[in-house]
Amino acid sequence: MRLIVSALAAGACLAGAVAPAAARTSAKAPNRFDGTWSVEVITESGTCDKAYRYGVIIQNGQARYAGGGDFTVSGRVQPSGAVRATISRGDAAAQVVGRLGDGTGFGNWTTSGSNSCKGRWNAERRG
Repeated sequence: MRLIVSALAAGACLAGAVAPAAARTSAKAPNRFDGTWSVEVITESGTCDKAYRYGVIIQNGQARYAGGGDFTVSGRVQPSGAVRATISRGDAAAQVVGRLGDGTGFGNWTTSGSNSCKGRWNAERRG
């Protein structure tokens, strides 16, 4: 939703040319799904609110809520686009699974505990 390059150089000029290339190669490439997403969560069964829409930021494959303290989003987006996360609000939590693609995403969610609900979600990339 993380190459070690080593070289032996026979001169200072060659060593100076190899080191910057090695540093660039070993830096971790950003996850192609990194950015801001708008997520709509729709309840299909249970007594949960009918729908929510909120922002999610994905950074280095890690998902987090873009807003204030009401919701907590924690999860991961794999390089393949597979999503596995938890959305929580107070003592209620939903387990989320799905997939992101080029600019959109979709999946399902379920809650556990005394207020059992389930539904679907969809997402659009915003930035």
